[in-house]
Amino acid sequence: MALQINDVAPDFEADTTEGHIRFHEWIDDSWCVLFSHPKDFTPVCTTELGYMARLKPEFDKRNTKIIGLSVDAVTNHSKWAADIKETQGYAPNYPVIGDPDLRIAKLYGMLAASASGDASTRTPADNQTVRNVFVIGPDKKIKLLIVYPMTTGRNFDEVLRVIDSMQLTAKHKVATPVNWKPGEDVIIAGSVSDDEAKKIYPQGWKAPRPYLRIVPQPKS
Repeated sequence: MALQINDVAPDFEADTTEGHIRFHEWIDDSWCVLFSHPKDFTPVCTTELGYMARLKPEFDKRNTKIIGLSVDAVTNHSKWAADIKETQGYAPNYPVIGDPDLRIAKLYGMLAASASGDASTRTPADNQTVRNVFVIGPDKKIKLLIVYPMTTGRNFDEVLRVIDSMQLTAKHKVATPVNWKPGEDVIIAGSVSDDEAKKIYPQGWKAPRPYLRIVPQPKS
C-alpha cells in the first residue's frame, strides 16, 4: 500500500555518507526531510543536492534534519559530492543514504516490490519514481509527501514554507491560506467554535464568511 500523510514513516537501518543509522533514532525529536534520487551523477539531482546544502542553516533553524537517498552505494555518493561541490558551490553537508539493493526505495513505495537488479546496472529511467520528498514530524509520522518527475527540479524553498506552516499549525489552532508566508494573516481552524475563538482572540477577527475567520499570525 502506498504511504500517505499521517502514516508512520517506515523505520530502517542503512549506511550513509555520515555512518550507519537507524532512521527513527537518527530523527530523534526533530523534524526531518527525506528526499530521494534515482541515481548518482544525474543532472537535476546534482543541482538539488547542492541547493539543499546551501539551505541547511534554514532547516537547522526549524529543528529540521535533512537526509538524501540515492539508489547507489555510499562510495559512489562520496565521488558525486566532489562534482556537486565543483558545479554548485556546496557539497552535501548532511547524510546521503546508500540504497544499492533498492530496499528503502521499495519500503517507501518509490519502486515496485518486484523491482530487482543491482543498482549499478539500473538506469535513472529504471528508477524514475525515486523522486520523492517526505517531511516527517518528531512523532515519526509523514506530514508532507511530494513526488516530482525527473525533468523538474524540486522547489525546496516551498518545502521550507510548508514546514513553517506545519510547525505553526501544530502549535496553534490555525490554518494558513493560499501562498501564505511567515508573518502573514492566518485562518482560525474550522475545529474551533466561535465561543472558543473569542477566548483565544479577544480582539476579534475578520470574517468575510462565517467559515472564513482571519486573524494575525500568533506570535509565539
